[in-house]
Parts: sequence; C-alpha cells; structure tokens
Amino acid sequence: MTTRRAILLAAASAPFARPALAAYPERLIRVIVPFAAGGNTDILARILATRMAERLGRPMVIENRAGAGGSVGADAVAKAAPDGYTLLFGAGGPLTANPVLQANLPYDVMRDFRPIGLVGILPMICQVSPRIEARTLTDFIAILRQRPNQVTIATPGAGSAAHLALELLMAGANVRAVHVPYRGGSAMVPDLISGTVDAGMVELPSALPLHLEGKAPIIAIATQQRSAVLPNVQTFIEAGLPGFTAGSYGGLLAPAATPADVVAMLHGALAATLAEPAIQARIAEVGAIPAGEAQRSPDGFAAFLATELANARRAADLAGLRPS
Repeated sequence: MTTRRAILLAAASAPFARPALAAYPERLIRVIVPFAAGGNTDILARILATRMAERLGRPMVIENRAGAGGSVGADAVAKAAPDGYTLLFGAGGPLTANPVLQANLPYDVMRDFRPIGLVGILPMICQVSPRIEARTLTDFIAILRQRPNQVTIATPGAGSAAHLALELLMAGANVRAVHVPYRGGSAMVPDLISGTVDAGMVELPSALPLHLEGKAPIIAIATQQRSAVLPNVQTFIEAGLPGFTAGSYGGLLAPAATPADVVAMLHGALAATLAEPAIQARIAEVGAIPAGEAQRSPDGFAAFLATELANARRAADLAGLRPS
C-alpha cells in the first residue's frame, strides 16, 4: 500500500502531468447555416455534410438560424464554445456585406472566426419576370433608362450581397430602380414569376431552375467570362460595366479560439470531400463554382475573406452606401 501511495503521489506532483484529452470528435457537430432551409448556402452545406460526417465518424447536423441578413447565425457561432462542435457555414451576406452595410455588427469577421475552407462561389445574376421583354442586360438597362424609378428589382434582403450588387449596377449604369428586399431568395420566387416584381438580383443557384423552366429568364451573370452553365447569357461586363463581378460564396468556419489540431482535422475532412469528383459535379450542378485548391485551405480562405471585405468596402463607397 505504501508503495502504491508513493507512486500516486509522485504522478500527481509531476510537473508535466495532464489528464488525457478525449479524441476529437466524440459527439455530433452542429453546422449553423445563417439562412432559411432551401437557399443556396443551405444547399451547399448539405452537399458537404453527409460525406464530411462519414470521414469524421460523427454526425454533422445542419441547423438553420436565420435573421438580420445572416448576422444572427454568424454571431451565435462567434460566441460559441471554441471546441469544434459548433461551426458556421458562412456566406457573402454575414461575412462580407453585413460588415460593410450594418452598423453595430456584434462580431468581427477577421477577429472572431477561424476559417477552415472555402467550398464554392455563387455568381450573382440578373433575371426578369416573364412580362419584361428584355432578354439581355443591355436591353434591360435601356428599359431602366426609359423608366427611372419605376422598375422594381427584388433581392434576398436589404444589406445582402445581392443588394450590394444591385446598387453597383445602378451606379455603374447610371440608372435608378425600386429595390424590393425579401427575406431570402426563395421568398422572391412567387412574385417574380407572377410579375409582381419586374426583376431579381440573386445568386445563380436560386435562379437557375426558373430560367431552365422558362419562368424567369436570366439575362446576365456577374463573372469575368460567360458561364458554361449559361453559355448564351451575357456578362455584366459585356453589357458595358467594366470589371463588374459579384457574387456570394459558401465556406466553413469555426470560432476563433478553436484549437489548431481540431481545425486541421476538420479541414482534412473538408478537403478530401471537395476532392471527390461527385461532390465537385454536384456543386457545379446547382450553379456554384467549386473553390480552387488554394482557397480550400484555412489560410487561402482567410485571404479570400480579406479580399472580399476590401472589395465590398470599395463597392459600398462607389454606390454611396453607408452602414445603417
């Protein structure tokens, strides 16, 4: 007994003694999508979650927590325990547009999050209701000039990435339209189809099904070159707006103090999942552009976010937008 007590006391007093840590992950992982179910960000998150969960050996549960253009969900993750069990599937709204357009934002993108990897880019498009005759952005701009402040253009919300793109369009083309903000891209659909609103500015995945069904034609895409998905649709640049690119994106982030080894494990599962041809094809199928290999890394995603924030600030200044 004396020998046993001596061994225990020596172990307890050893200067580097530490309790054994449980291997991560040991329980389910929540992935907060800061928008309603069925939207572009939600779709990308769900494409990823099942395969990532299989690699990690634990379930990944998608939790939709919408509000304030994505800020509610983003703030919840920023303030969550940094243990790898609460993650954010972030997008251009809460991570790029809101820091520029919303006053008193309760989180700081570069300070409060630890990027894990970018998943895909969601190009912005302009589509019109069936009752608008324009089938190119060039023709639509001509209509806007003929009818200043009479044409209605919907976006998924005030302060969204789409709202910022709309303001850039109006500033760049020197036209004015009536902005009609909705609570998400899917909420716009009935009014766009019926002609209650004349046009919409939204990410491509939301618009593609309506375009293919002939219910709301896409007339322009905000990419450098024409999209392989829409080879007959002109770019904003071709419509006379030099350098006009815009869009949102989807990527995985953790609270800032999440341990490096946990981030590394999550990134490993993410990168392996994104490397699968079937996953790449599924991302492209919904109208997103799969992230490049460099952007999938934590450092690459962090650099991407910094660039997006800088571009958004310049765009807001150009359009005369101020935080509100």
